[in-house]
Amino acid sequence: MTRRLLFLLPVLLFGLIAAAFLWGLQPGRDPRFVPTAMLEKPVPAFEFAPVEGLDRPGFADADLQDGSVKLVNFFASWCLPCRVEHPLLTSLTEETGVPLYGINHKDETSNALGWLAKLGNPYAKVGVDPGRGAVDWGVYGLPETFVIDGRGQIRYHFRGPLTAKVIKQEIVPLLKALR
Repeated sequence: MTRRLLFLLPVLLFGLIAAAFLWGLQPGRDPRFVPTAMLEKPVPAFEFAPVEGLDRPGFADADLQDGSVKLVNFFASWCLPCRVEHPLLTSLTEETGVPLYGINHKDETSNALGWLAKLGNPYAKVGVDPGRGAVDWGVYGLPETFVIDGRGQIRYHFRGPLTAKVIKQEIVPLLKALR
C-alpha cells in the first residue's frame, strides 16, 4: 500500500504545480497586482528626520492625522521609475492642492539633494528612511504612493510609478471623495 502511495506522490505534486500555473494564467488576473495589508489601517508610528541641507522639515505619523487628506510617496534618487513619475506627482499636487509628503528611502543625502534640486521639490515635507520605515508601511519597491485620509488611515496604495491614467481614474476621484 505504501509503495502505491509513493508512486502517486509525483502525480499529486505535478497536479498541485499545474493548478498553481493555471491559477496564474487565468483571464482577467493582473499579475502586477500585489495586495496590501495596510489598506484601511492607520499609518504606522514613525518619525522621519529631514534630509540634511533641504529647506523642508522631516515628519512623523502625527502630521498625517490633522484632518486633511495627504499623499505620501516613497522615492529615491537611484530609482529610475521615481524619475519617470516625478513630473506627474508635481502636476498632481499643483492641480489638486493636496499636500505630498516624501519619504527618501535608503539614499545618499547628496544624491537626494541633487535629485530634488534638478527635478524640483513637490514635497511639503521630506523625511529620510534608512530602511525600517518602508517595511512598516508594507513597501515592496520604489516608487510607492499612498493616499491618507484626515484620520491618518491608508485609503489607497499604488505600487510602481504612477501614470496619468491611474491619477485621472483612481487617485483624483478618491481625493475628491475624501475632501
